[in-house]
Amino acid sequence: MTTPAPTPTTPHHQNLAALDEPYLSFWRERHLCTLTTLRPDGSPHVVPVGVTYEPESGLARVITSGSSKKARNVLAAGPEGARVAVCQTAGRRWATLEGRAYVRTEPERVAEAVRRYAQRYEREPRPNPARVVIEIEVTRALGHG
Repeated sequence: MTTPAPTPTTPHHQNLAALDEPYLSFWRERHLCTLTTLRPDGSPHVVPVGVTYEPESGLARVITSGSSKKARNVLAAGPEGARVAVCQTAGRRWATLEGRAYVRTEPERVAEAVRRYAQRYEREPRPNPARVVIEIEVTRALGHG
């Protein structure tokens, strides 16, 4: 018996080393995403964000203010990082990246995240002297691009 090929309505896991071009292309298109972090009580906190994904390094990035709830949730998880997910949808296409998140404040890391954001979203983010980047070390990809 053979397993049918996944269709756009059949979710599947993707091997990070072998993500297909439609999936990667979907992460380069301009889409609003969500970031799910966990509050200290374990309940989910889901907010709209812009996300960039760099498959070569396995990093997804979200720029935000250091005082945001999402940044505070990631910091509250401690040095092991916070388990998070970023997701985007467009019709029947959807993609989720899961992994460990860390708040980074180093100027070069923040600048790289801003550069990637400007490239994907075709606009410079508003100035924010308190900006940080949430870097997600992606461990799992799901969906269909």
